[in-house]
Amino acid sequence: MRRRARKGGGRQLTLEIGALGGKGDGIGTHDGRPVFVPQTLPGERLIARVTAEKSGGWRGEAIELLTRSADRVEPPCPHFGPCGGCSLQHLEPAAYRRWKRGLAVEALSRQGFLGDRVADLQSVGDRGRRRAVFAAHHAGNAVAMGFHRRMSHNVVDLRSCLVVAPSHFALLDPLRELLARLIAPGETGDVAVLDTETGPDILLISKRAPALEGREAAAAFASQTGVARISWAGSVGEEPELLAQHCLPVVRFGGIAVTPPPGGFLQPTADGEAMLRTAVLDGLGPEDRRVADLYAGCGTFTFPIVTDEGGGRSVVAVEGDSPALQALSRAARTAGIGSEVTAVERDLARQPLLTEELNAFDAVVFDPPRAGASEQSRELAQSKVRHVVAVSCNPASLARDLRILTEGGYALDWVRPIDQFPWTPHLELVARLSR
Repeated sequence: MRRRARKGGGRQLTLEIGALGGKGDGIGTHDGRPVFVPQTLPGERLIARVTAEKSGGWRGEAIELLTRSADRVEPPCPHFGPCGGCSLQHLEPAAYRRWKRGLAVEALSRQGFLGDRVADLQSVGDRGRRRAVFAAHHAGNAVAMGFHRRMSHNVVDLRSCLVVAPSHFALLDPLRELLARLIAPGETGDVAVLDTETGPDILLISKRAPALEGREAAAAFASQTGVARISWAGSVGEEPELLAQHCLPVVRFGGIAVTPPPGGFLQPTADGEAMLRTAVLDGLGPEDRRVADLYAGCGTFTFPIVTDEGGGRSVVAVEGDSPALQALSRAARTAGIGSEVTAVERDLARQPLLTEELNAFDAVVFDPPRAGASEQSRELAQSKVRHVVAVSCNPASLARDLRILTEGGYALDWVRPIDQFPWTPHLELVARLSR
């Protein structure tokens, strides 16, 4: 069946790029409507081809660059362009940092906050990504592993990366050989890899469950490569099945050893996690002894809050994901701090802590998914909690939640932007409010 051409597709335009959008695309205008063109910069003039409609305007691709921006540099990665992992390697570093911090300033300004509340941008170093999810495609003669091409399901077969930890690439060739036995020709899968103290923790996600031969190959792979654990799941969110385990994978939060569930969420870089942790602890006052950690995960902030300054704090850790909460609870019991950490399973999006429950705490930390925590913020806005520390990966939803809290009487003290996803529009933020 012939596909119907999208409206506007194929036309060529001469554009002036006036701004960088929130996704990192250059934005020009045509007939009063925006045209989003990847890998272009403000001040550039170019010929572009319209490829599709997008957000009241069009998506385009550059054909010929007529005038270059003074901020344009040579991208350092040979995969930049086809690979969809990075979108801004062509932007000069100082200009990139200004743009990245500006994402926070712009989101807050839309909610009526002044930009002077936003601190300088903190950034992680190169090749620091300890947690990554690689796409895989069995082409029949070989398995390609890497990241998807921009706006495509096709896989860029990576041999190097300036973002991912080098230890991951030592595994990729053996993983390609293993996946050739686990994924049928023509099929795809995903491989989540996490570096831990005791070795890599790997989760394979593919359509078909491994047969006996595949399971034996997975066990041999784990033994030969020093992998701590390798698991399989049929889809994201499905309970994983253990294929092989030579030891428990271990990460540490505040000095407490935690074994995360296969494929469980952790901050992608150790440096970024340390920056977030410092900001969270700085947001708590010495008088904050009873703390609620909402959306606690495996304990990224729970355990540092308990062990900071020699202890003395108690934390109620609330999390809706059962495997993550079980990992947190086991770690607390094993470390002998079960009396200081109370684990509560609760879907906070559907059942936020109520104002009366929140009033039992001196401070609240929350780190929700990208959608934010609007309902929880409304309950907090009516509470007597002294300090609120909000962690977010979405400037827009954080700014909305901060507006809810300040309308309830809180003062916004500061916001710290943290860039642990270099050369992308993704930005982490920590905000501290008090009353």
